[in-house]
Amino acid sequence: MVSIQNVVSTASLGQSLDLRSIVRTIPGVQYRPETFPGLVYRLKKPKTATLIFGSGKMVCTGAKSERQSKKAVMKVVDDLKKSGIVINGRPDIQIQNIVASGGLGGTIDLEKSTYSLERAVYKPEQFPGLIYRMEDPKVVVLLFTSGNIVVTGAKKEEEVYRAVTILKKTLEEKELIHYG
Repeated sequence: MVSIQNVVSTASLGQSLDLRSIVRTIPGVQYRPETFPGLVYRLKKPKTATLIFGSGKMVCTGAKSERQSKKAVMKVVDDLKKSGIVINGRPDIQIQNIVASGGLGGTIDLEKSTYSLERAVYKPEQFPGLIYRMEDPKVVVLLFTSGNIVVTGAKKEEEVYRAVTILKKTLEEKELIHYG
């Protein structure tokens, strides 16, 4: 029904880092301070990109689960330690955003949905989907006539699945989704 496409997490090491020394000791990292202040550290497994800043703050993108995102940050920190970079303590990792996509298995009447769902915006001349801001869980869902959806803004995977369950039930109760 729905699958997680991207998890964005942030981490703080609580110390500053010398990005130039990281570039000298770890092959394959990208650092162009004249265009962007962060260093890009890509992992093949899990397939993620982590931005590392001189402040000791990090942003990890590309993971497909909360667990994978945290694992990626820990692997980057371990790699830094192994290359001789002194890291005091453990990183404080926070999930900032989870993006998921999928389908509800039916077609949705977006016109009617605009009037039936609170906090829904549908301007087809600007964007083909309906933007639905849910309160609990606090996520934004993009709904398309095809029944395809994109969920964004979740901080936990469970919020994604709960949002989809609530949305589907609401659409069925208000007769806004049609199957077959």
